[in-house]
Amino acid sequence: MTAKAVLSYNMIDNGDKVLVAVSGGKDSVVMLDALYGFKRFGKVDFEMEAIHIAVDDVPYSVDKDFFTDYCQGKGIPFHYITISAGMEKRGKKAPCFVCSWHRRKRLFTFAKENGFKKLALGHHMDDAVETLLINMTYHANITSLPGKLKMFEGAMYLIRPLILLRDFETLKYAKIKGFENLSEECPYSGTTNRNTARNIIEQLEKLHPGAVANIFNSLKNISNEYLP
Repeated sequence: MTAKAVLSYNMIDNGDKVLVAVSGGKDSVVMLDALYGFKRFGKVDFEMEAIHIAVDDVPYSVDKDFFTDYCQGKGIPFHYITISAGMEKRGKKAPCFVCSWHRRKRLFTFAKENGFKKLALGHHMDDAVETLLINMTYHANITSLPGKLKMFEGAMYLIRPLILLRDFETLKYAKIKGFENLSEECPYSGTTNRNTARNIIEQLEKLHPGAVANIFNSLKNISNEYLP
């Protein structure tokens, strides 16, 4: 499904330099492994490197040795960068928003300074549907996580190679490959709107097992004439 997503969304072109952002969670590790497999398949000729942004004022860490050894064994350059998010000055801003904003900013800067055209993120279909529900509920707009997103007037693109995969599928893959428990759980992980959206999705799936896929696919099947 990763290959299907990459090809369907035209995520990677011949000659691209792809920067793979690994948070340490199962999804980003699965993405890294899947992209490496896709590269070996040889359908598209591209370079790939991996990067992890550590935040020194958030009590969260990853298994740095695992990523170093994994990437070294596969010939993938690995960059480990530590930043500070200024959490003590965040005021009323949500900790996850502050941390994510600083990490994303550093990713963009690194990618731009080192000539990467594509930045790969490990979001999957469940993430896209959760984001849709959050934006509809809290922000009154219909937006989600596209498979490919143009940034900075086309100077860079965000790509999401796992966008056609479900969360349970990445979990199953991670278990098979032994990619579990590679990071400590962040103490702020249970405090976001995403957890509420996830609970709603679980309820929808009890009503209909195909709910998540149908909601995701509905974003490609919008009948404007039937909207108020």
